[in-house]
Amino acid sequence: MGKDLSQRFSAAREVFEAADVAIDAPLSLLCFDGPAEELTRTHNAQPALLTHGAAVWAVLREAIGDMVVAAAGHSLGEFTAYHASDALPFAEAVRLVRRRGQLMFEAGQARPGAMAAVLGTPATSIEDICLEASEAAGVVVPANYNCPGQTVISGEVAGVERAMELVKLAGAKAKRLNVSGAFHSPLMESAVVGLVEALDLAHFADARFPIYANVNAQPVKDAALARRLLKEQLTAPVQ
Repeated sequence: MGKDLSQRFSAAREVFEAADVAIDAPLSLLCFDGPAEELTRTHNAQPALLTHGAAVWAVLREAIGDMVVAAAGHSLGEFTAYHASDALPFAEAVRLVRRRGQLMFEAGQARPGAMAAVLGTPATSIEDICLEASEAAGVVVPANYNCPGQTVISGEVAGVERAMELVKLAGAKAKRLNVSGAFHSPLMESAVVGLVEALDLAHFADARFPIYANVNAQPVKDAALARRLLKEQLTAPVQ
């Protein structure tokens, strides 16, 4: 992950090196050489994804930086977008998402959950399917509105499994995802307090260009609003 980029561009290599220093761990080696099962653990995957995104941005910034008028990122990627907009220094960003990953992993351990991708357009709305499954089996909610024909659901294992059955009965497909918790659902509630503390400690500035927020799909530049929406993002669906 990012090894070829780092070998070819010194700007990218410097970002990976800075990540190692920021979190006091050999994240770059984990990205480049694995093992995959360790890299994909939430507390490693989140800083790794942010670092890779920041490394790409470091390479591209000189060429396109002045032309960027807005940015967005999916879930964890929203933090990368704020870094690109000069709202969040890299060291702050990588430590922040490392903490976010730890909190989300712990929330998943405390309250195990599941996620599933819904492919196609079921005859019954995703919202109604989740409501019916929640009443019958356990909490499940829409978590990612990715595009027409692809939505992700998240919640308690039994609720997700029942929702998957209802999706198939409604003429669409459902595929369980390999994740450590029910992200973007009420099951992440126990991670909120810790994330708020981490966000408050981070040196957030107003963004240089607007970032379209996951929670409401609206442009954000204000640092205080960015913090609030990144907190809400933990338990809200990605638009």
